[in-house]
Formats: sequence, structure tokens, C-alpha cells
Amino acid sequence: MRGGAGVIAVAALFTGTASAQHRDGVVQWDIQRRQPPPETYTRLLRKRASTFEETITNEEARGGYFATCRLGTPGQDLTLQLDTGSSDIWVPDSGANVCSKSGTEGCALGTFNPDRSSTFEVVGQGDFDINYVDKTSSKGDYFTDVFQIGGATLQNMTMGLGIETDIAYGLVGVGYALNEAIVGTTQSTSSIYPNLPVNMVNEKLINTVAYSLWLNDLDSSSGNILFGGIDTQKYKGNLTRIDILPTTQGLYTSFAVAMTSLIAVSPSGQDTLTSRSFPMPVVLDSGTTLSYLPTDLALQVWKEVGALYSPEFKFAVLPCDMQNSKGYFSFGFAGPNGPQINVSMGELVLDLTSGQAPVFNTGPYKGMDACEFGIQNSSTAPYLLGDTFLRSAYVVYDLVNNQVGLAETDFNSTESNIVAFPSLSAHIPSATIAPDQSQATIRPSVTTPAYAASAGFTDSAGVNRSENVAAGLPPALGTSQLSVVGLSMIFAMLGSGIFLL
Repeated sequence: MRGGAGVIAVAALFTGTASAQHRDGVVQWDIQRRQPPPETYTRLLRKRASTFEETITNEEARGGYFATCRLGTPGQDLTLQLDTGSSDIWVPDSGANVCSKSGTEGCALGTFNPDRSSTFEVVGQGDFDINYVDKTSSKGDYFTDVFQIGGATLQNMTMGLGIETDIAYGLVGVGYALNEAIVGTTQSTSSIYPNLPVNMVNEKLINTVAYSLWLNDLDSSSGNILFGGIDTQKYKGNLTRIDILPTTQGLYTSFAVAMTSLIAVSPSGQDTLTSRSFPMPVVLDSGTTLSYLPTDLALQVWKEVGALYSPEFKFAVLPCDMQNSKGYFSFGFAGPNGPQINVSMGELVLDLTSGQAPVFNTGPYKGMDACEFGIQNSSTAPYLLGDTFLRSAYVVYDLVNNQVGLAETDFNSTESNIVAFPSLSAHIPSATIAPDQSQATIRPSVTTPAYAASAGFTDSAGVNRSENVAAGLPPALGTSQLSVVGLSMIFAMLGSGIFLL
């Protein structure tokens, strides 16, 4: 990586094999991909004069992006999930029941033992309590200790210790401090503490509370987060600033922005999709593996690609061959003149299992491998744009000016040009403001009726899969046609049957 004097770019040591280079004030650690244990699950989370860069590793089977951090004195290494949708760092306690299982079933990514750290100090006994929408949770104490990430060392970082937790790994939350779990526990903003981005500014490691995120493509083993700056070689075209939406009370708690259009594009044409929710707030959340749109909009998306929906397991599936489709979806933000991010089908078709793919047993997809679709439905807000969207976007999060910078990502870029934010109040470097953001309140016009789209994505064989979805609701899988046993997904047959492993 390239950078001027006083700039530090550091990649996480994710595995035991790494190399380090040092030149002109830039430190780069090369990493190798680590194959994740297959048993962990995807969750929805609720979740000076220098920059610091952390390489984050794409663990497809685990569902998210992870980085290795070091805690305590002497240091203990843990691999934690990066999450822009929450605001606390928390780690599993070495004595947690979920970590007592042997082999990969326990806390394979590491635990923290307070008794082994001479600098550990409890600052909020029993105050750490976070719950997620998938009914998992972590509870315990708030503590302070030394925390190291991406070449940066923070001496008194406040973190949560998961003593009672059913989650086998911890997280690095980098959202707004107002979204910290302690605020929900105490129902008071007076309990807010300096979380990771704020504390980096306080300790003069970076100039402002901001960072940029480059996840790279689905097949890449890693991406990076750059604290305090942007990398102009990691995106294409213009970097555009748009406003983050506050709550109805005028507070900033999440990275919600105005999504104002969605267009399906294929070699045969394009369709402007519509929703009664437009313009809709969507949260840019790296802690969510998939993306979740309003049901009326998701149904149109599924029709375009020929996806089928399971009401029991609440996800849409489609033939794996659709990853080779030439079609893509164009997401529009902040009005008609705002940024557009194109997401190809190659980023939206995901393996259902880490082993042999299940196949469709009957119907129009008989004999074809089945995959999960990266855009799912949600009946209520907030709507989420997770990793299936974020991989196609270069995103800069500016928590001081309450803005997000968006551009199309430059997949697999090997070049680097890091530009630091010069000061606390500085705007995103090299970015221009989206004009006429007030137009974000105007619904996009519709070029085709809902569920009567003409673009119709085709697979690698040129087959139009949208023809396999009838008007209205897509054909639903029976409520007992899927079952999950151990690490395998077994598709049972009822009546006509849909899948067979």
C-alpha cells in the first residue's frame, strides 16, 4: 500500500502465516485466508494526522467479516466480527458455557480470560446486556483494558465481557456511540462512553470519527476498513456524499440513508421496480450478511430472477446457475441525482451449505443446484443493506458530519492511495455532495407494472428464470419441506417434493 509519511496501513494477522513490510511510514501485513468452522450461523445485528487500516477476512460460511484483535496485558488474540450496525466491542468470557464445547463447536475464534490480564478492570458490573433479533444475546460486565487493532493501541478501551452468552464469537461495533448497549440498559445517554472510533480520535490516532469500508467481491478472502481516511484506488467513478437520516427525535443512532429507486437491468431491457415504502430508509450494515427489502419490493426482485420463497424458513432460493446471469440491480440513493450502485447476480447468489449443494428434485428447476438469494424480504422497517449489497459499494462513514460517501467499488484493486481526513470537522476527502437531496422524498416513476416485468434475468444457458414465477406471490415451498440436521441441509419431500440432497 502507498501513503505519505505518518500514515499507517495495517492488515490483521488472521492466521499464523503472515509477512510484514515497512516503508515511508506505512506498515502492511499480508494475510492468508482461514477456512472457518462450518457450524456457526448467520445473525442479524441490532444492533492524529494518520490513518489505520485493518484487513477484514470474508468468512462466507460464518456470515460476515472478521479481524484479529489483541486484548489485555499480556495480549490475548481474538478474532471478532466487524459490525457497522452496533457500537460496542464485546468478547466472550473464557468461562462462558458456549465456549466449553470441544473442538470447533466451542469459541474457536478465541475467548478472553480476565485473570490473565494485569490491566483488566471492571467498570460496570452486570451492565453489559445486548440482544439480537435472532433471539441470541450476550450479558456480563463492562470493563476497560488495552485493545489493539490494525496497528493502533488504545490503553483504556471500554468493552463488554460476555459471561452469559449463546454467541460463540465477539464483535467490534463501530456505529454511533448513542447506539451502545449501555444506553438501552440504563435508559440514559449520560452512560455513553467513547467507543472505538471516538476513542481513536481522543487518543490522537486519527483526526475525525470516520472510516471507509471496502469488502471486495464474494470470491475474495478479505477486504479492509480504513480508520480516519479513504483510499481513492478502491472505488470507481465519483464518490458522493449523502445525508444520514436521524430518528424522529433528531438523533443519530444508525447509518440509515434514503434509498429512492431500484432498477433491474438485463440484456433484454430494464424495469423500474416500485414500492409503497419509497423513499425508504435503509441501514448500511456490515454485520448483516444478506439484504432485506420491503415485501412488495422483494417480490418484484424475486420475480426478476425466478426465486422461490419458503414461508417456514423465511428465505428465497434460486438455481445456482443464476450467479452467471448478466443481469444486475441498480440501487439509487438520495433522489434522482444521487449515487447509483450496481449489484451483479454474482454477488447475490450464495451457497446454502459448505458441502455438496442441494438440488431441486422436481419442478422447472429439477436437477439444478439450489442456492440462497442475497435479497430477502422484511415486513417491517428498518430495512437493511448488508454484505450482499456492501461488497459492490465503497462506503465512507462520517460520524461527525452525519454523512455517508458512496461509490461503486473497484473489485480486486491492487493499488492504494490513502488520503486522511485533515481535521475533525472536515468533509469526506475527494467527495462531492449529492444535489437536490430534498428530491429524495419523491417516489420513482414506474416503467412497468409490479410483477409484470419484462427484463427477466437469464442464467448461463440463456433461460429466462422469471418465467418460472407466477404473477403475485412467488410459488411457496411447503411449510414442512425443509429441515436442517447437524451441518447438512436435508430437503424432505411432501406431496410433489421440491428438494433432495
